[in-house]
Amino acid sequence: MSGTDLSHRTDVGGLFRAHYPWLCARLRRHLGASSSVEDIAAETFAQLLESPGLTPIREPRALLTTIAHRLIYQLWRRRDLERQHLDQLQHLDQPQASSPEELLQLTQALHGLDRTLQRLPGKVRATFLLSRIDGLTYPQIAAELGISQRSVSVYMTRSQALCAQHSANEPLHQRSA
Repeated sequence: MSGTDLSHRTDVGGLFRAHYPWLCARLRRHLGASSSVEDIAAETFAQLLESPGLTPIREPRALLTTIAHRLIYQLWRRRDLERQHLDQLQHLDQPQASSPEELLQLTQALHGLDRTLQRLPGKVRATFLLSRIDGLTYPQIAAELGISQRSVSVYMTRSQALCAQHSANEPLHQRSA
């Protein structure tokens, strides 16, 4: 570990101690008393820790708020997608409609995929979600995340490989599609 990495970790640790309670309180205004508050706050600092620490952070609360808002939007998009999918399943004709057990398996599979995606670094996961959930093109994703199109392509390849690995590891009885 280089001196710069250690310094960055120390800086982020100090920011965590100084601003974590503040960030949790701020997130509660958006999310209520949800258990997601602490998850998003922790993920905010994890993403900050993953980012290169080349420049000092002048406005830490503004940066933390920006990262946390992106994570909230990702959470909301994921919940909306799950809700839309469950709504579509409920509106199918009765013979085609899934049983409660199948819906539970599908929900568990979605949560499993979400846990798998959480293993990806922040920008790789964000690239995948912007492409698959929001339908953005590679140039749009590059502009949104401030990365090159080549990085977008590499990140998509990495995330798709992880998803393929996830699918291969899912038990056959859980696959309902």
